This record gives sequence, structure tokens and C-alpha cells, in this order.
Amino acid sequence: MNRIVCIGLALMITLAGLAGGQALAQGRARAVAADRIVAIVNDEVITLHELQARAAVTERQLQQQGIQIPPRDVLEKHVLERLIVDRAQLQFAKETGLQVDDAQLDQAIVRVAESNRMSLPEFRAALERDGITWTKFREDVRDEITIGRLREREVDSRVTVTDGEIDNFLQTASAAGNEEFNLAHILFRAPEQATPEQLLRLQARAEEALTQIRSGADFGQIAANYSDAPDGLSGGALGWRPMERLPSLFSEAVARMKPGEVSEVLRSPAGFHILKLIERRGGIANAQPIEQTHARHILIKTSELVSETEAKRHLEELKERISHGADFAELARLHSNDLSATKGGDLGWVSQGDTVPEFERAMNELKPGEVGEPVRSPFGWHLIQVLERRMDVSQERVRQSARMALRERKAEEAYQEWVRQMRDRAYVEYRLEDNR
Repeated sequence: MNRIVCIGLALMITLAGLAGGQALAQGRARAVAADRIVAIVNDEVITLHELQARAAVTERQLQQQGIQIPPRDVLEKHVLERLIVDRAQLQFAKETGLQVDDAQLDQAIVRVAESNRMSLPEFRAALERDGITWTKFREDVRDEITIGRLREREVDSRVTVTDGEIDNFLQTASAAGNEEFNLAHILFRAPEQATPEQLLRLQARAEEALTQIRSGADFGQIAANYSDAPDGLSGGALGWRPMERLPSLFSEAVARMKPGEVSEVLRSPAGFHILKLIERRGGIANAQPIEQTHARHILIKTSELVSETEAKRHLEELKERISHGADFAELARLHSNDLSATKGGDLGWVSQGDTVPEFERAMNELKPGEVGEPVRSPFGWHLIQVLERRMDVSQERVRQSARMALRERKAEEAYQEWVRQMRDRAYVEYRLEDNR
């Protein structure tokens, strides 16, 4: 979809590489065989059509990035693993009651259309001209949002950072000069309870890949052929990362590397890794001013007694009362299920990263004095009011930046481990070879 640059959702970037009429014609030509099963994940199937469609998108992405396309069987293997991981997460979300309703989905799609400077009808027409049906597009977006919310609920919201960790982090960051690193990465993922024999085989594959790289093979091509990471098929590119936001294993390795160098094989609980340092640059030595928001909210938690619909409707009624002169703070004291209720819902000064992403996005869209529409987060439904904003340059800002960096690092590591455990616990039956 060359005419559209989709922003904000990883899915949008995936769809942006979809070929137009040619891909559609090829898909129709394979339609007869497309309903065959290539894998079973718990009680659901993945069809050959799903695999071929995702593989076609991936091929086009690799072409656009100038990365040589791996052999078809290697490409399909990596794409199938991504589909399996996604399916397992979506099943868990469904089992635990996590849903994205049509209203929330519509809002997300409108934001994507607006980011492309199109009206919704124009955006839909552009998609359909490129062979993407509106129904399939909506469901793919719904799945992407669901996986994002699942991560927020199961991983991100449980990550904590102590004052001691912040102190150690600030000392380390100061010593490192706040450098940033442009990295690429290859992962050889280990099962959750890997046997010594499995680990030896994985390490041998990693050493084989490293030998090829040091013999002149393209790192991106080796990543596409070998890596089990989600970014493997895009050449393993991680982009620019400040030292403090790298896993400890990576930061220790890249600190000793020069641009262009490739690390030894590194071992972590997730498996084996190979890093390439593409570039390094000095970071910002001093904390820069950031915007803080003074906000308050009313939280209605959902439960067996309070449904999603009821919680949202309750907040809509409260917003209506506020618009007619009711006091926000008084309503928060009477109705909010949050500890801030005793303070009239006042959250104090909030910086980036203090709240979960959905709350933060909704809050950032409001002007001082404005009350937003009810918004869903992993904690329930919120009615948010922004009171005022300011620029903060205090020492607390430095510590807050450190807290954010540590949260991001720990959340990413925790998410990768959580995904690995979920994948290993799922019942998976492969039938891809039966379809060759």
C-alpha cells in the first residue's frame, strides 16, 4: 500500500507493504489450496492461506529494505512461528475476557486515517484499491490492539522500579556518558525448559551463523534466515537505543564494541544472541525540560457485578452532570474506585510514563480544564480532567527519566520472557510439511 504511511500500530506498517493487484491475483490463484491446515494452536487452526498472505507481505517488506529474501521454506517457518505466537496471545486474551469493542476499534482506525491526512471514506477506498478488504483490515487492527493491551495488562502494569535501582542506574548512565547505539540483533530462542542437548544445538547454530557473518555474509540476511526474534525477517534492526534502555547483557557487550563490529555469541535466559553495532553517538548529557500534566480522574472498575458497558455508561452520566455544573472532585469522592478518590481524584503532576499508555494518550489529547470521554485501561474505565500543564527541569525530572528508562528495559525483557512461556505452554501441532 504505497500510497499510505500508517503510523502508530505495528500492524499498519505490516499492511503498508502489501502489494496491490499483483498480490491479489496471486492470492486468488492459490485460493483452492489455501484452506488447508498448516498448524494447530490449542483448539484453533492456522491455514495455508493465512501463512501465504503473511509471507507475501513479509517478502515485500524485505524487498523494500533491500534484504535478500530467504529460501521459501525458511521464510514460511519464521512467519508461521509469528502467527503461532500471535494466535496463542489472542486466545489467552479471549479466555481472560480482554476485548476491543467496535467503538474503540473505530476510534483507532479514525486516528490512523487522520495520521495519513485522509477522511475515513478516503482511507477505506485506498485500502480496497490495494486489495485489502475492509472487514479483514478491521479484524487485523482489532487483533493488534488486543495484543498490545494484553501486554499492558499482563506485563507492563506489573513492572516496578525501586529507588535503589534508580540510584544505580544514574551512576551507570553518568559513567557511560549517555551514549546511544544503533544495533541489529539475531536471537536463537531457547524453549522454557530446554534440555542440555537442545542448548548445545542452539549454540552450534549461533556459532555457525556468527562464522558466516565474519566470513563476509550480510548480517541482515543471516538474521532473516536464522533469527527467532520478531524483527528477524526485517534484518534484525533494533534502531537507536540509549545505553540505559538496553538489557544489561547487551549494554555490557556494546560498550566494548566499535561501529561495524559483531559480538561473540551471548547467552541469556531467552537463548543465544548475536549483536552488531552499526553506529554509536553521544547522548544528551543533561536532562531536558519535559511537559508535566496536573490531572484528576474518576475510575470505575469492572467486575462480575459491573460490566464494561455499565462502567462506561456510568462515567458518561457523570460527565453529563459535570457539564451541567457538578463538581468533579465531589463526584470523584463519591464514585471513584481509585485511592485518589479521597483527594477528589487528584493525581498530582504526571510525567510521561507515569501512567499506562491508554490513559496517557487520552490525557495528552485534552486541553487544561477539559474533561475527556470515558477511556478504557487495564485498570477499568476512567473519566479524566486536565487541570494545568507545566515544563519541569528539576532533579526529580532526572529521576523520572531514569525510572521511565528502567521500566522500558524491564518491561521489554519481561514481555519477551512472558511470550516465550506462553508459546512453550501452548499445544502446537505442525502440518506445514504435509502441504509441500
